[in-house]
Amino acid sequence: MYLNRSIDSELLLWKESSKRKPLLLRGARQVGKSCSVRRLGESFENYIEVNFEKKPELKELFRQVNDVKEIASRLGQLYAVPVIPGKTLLFLDEIQASEEALKSLWFFKEDFPELHVVAAGSLLEFALRDLQAYGVGRIRSMFMYPLSFDEFLMAQGKEDWIEAKNKADSAHPLFLALHNELVQAFRTFLVVGGMPASVVAWLETRDYRECANEQDDIQQTYYDDFVKYARKVDPALLRDTLQSAVMQVGRKFVYSQVDGGYRSEEVKNALGLLCDAGILKAVRHTAANGLPLGAEVNKKFCKYIYLDSGLLLRILDLDLGGSKEVTDLILLGAAEDLVNKGGLTEMAAGWEIVKAGNPRTQRDLYYWENLANGATSEIDYVVSHDMKVLPIEVKAGVSGKMKSLRFFMQKKRLTRAVRASLENFGEIRLADGEEAARIEICPLYALGNAVR
Repeated sequence: MYLNRSIDSELLLWKESSKRKPLLLRGARQVGKSCSVRRLGESFENYIEVNFEKKPELKELFRQVNDVKEIASRLGQLYAVPVIPGKTLLFLDEIQASEEALKSLWFFKEDFPELHVVAAGSLLEFALRDLQAYGVGRIRSMFMYPLSFDEFLMAQGKEDWIEAKNKADSAHPLFLALHNELVQAFRTFLVVGGMPASVVAWLETRDYRECANEQDDIQQTYYDDFVKYARKVDPALLRDTLQSAVMQVGRKFVYSQVDGGYRSEEVKNALGLLCDAGILKAVRHTAANGLPLGAEVNKKFCKYIYLDSGLLLRILDLDLGGSKEVTDLILLGAAEDLVNKGGLTEMAAGWEIVKAGNPRTQRDLYYWENLANGATSEIDYVVSHDMKVLPIEVKAGVSGKMKSLRFFMQKKRLTRAVRASLENFGEIRLADGEEAARIEICPLYALGNAVR
């Protein structure tokens, strides 16, 4: 079963571009990169897929031959597929396994630009980091993640729901029945997650245990990959660091909470590798006095969010298929308690912000905290939107006084903020007048709308 993805339209735009460059599709393992390229391949007359993990002997071809036209010709002979510029798509999968194949992308741009070439792989960031120089200006990157909530709805044929929520705002909230349906769908999304294999299992069986089985398999492949990091860091350190990061989701990461007695520098290196692999994403502290937000980062403070909500629940060893208590907690009510289950809602909101961004760039995440002695104010996410600083506070339920949000807006002299919760669209005016400060209430299921 193919799941339509938002990136599909971007891939078609790349195909038709007159300024096309070889494309590098980047993202964690099993987020759907290969499937999307194969779907793109259906729009070509000819398609060649080279997988360097399944056919490692092909690495020799790229070592021995420097002429990319000759390489393409030999691949065409090997796969019995004509290599015709404009009509053939060459897909180099798991390209991180061949440094020479990675470097060849530079020369496809210079010497064979008329041929459509896409590359993808897992742990790509490691390979790119090891290269002394990379083809700046000669390669285009796109970044891919697990399914967003919109893509989860698309997979169920709910495009009309997407259209309705995209049109809604504080002045035109959704009618209650549809809002309630979307809230329930979002709760389901938290459990199923966005990994394609888990989503397909849900669509075919509607059984959370089947989703859990797929999630366990995916998680095991991540652990298996740790062996490939061995020359960079001890796999045991990676596992211990990942386990601690999962337990600390939604909170400032504390190095001393990693089991094993590791030094802070060792843990810091492990966190960097897990981020490079796409398994974790850093949420950095910013002073948020203006743009760019990254100019005022405090390196002493950082949070980390895990790749996927469904995987998070599995790694926390919650038996969603057999535990009625946990299933009811997430799917039926008591939403406030989700915050205590590993910062699940805050984490999911962060990924919705990332996925709503342009796939041609990686969207960084930031948060703010009042560092004054005795202060407790904190803003879950701070983003750049319409060339202004936009604070976002995440609530799992439908209550909260928003003291931190009000304080932050006053301190930074901001007139707009977003409260993401399970409430319907709405607005809170903080003062009268046309330029009055306001807090937009945005349902968690529509957070991507607010930051596009």
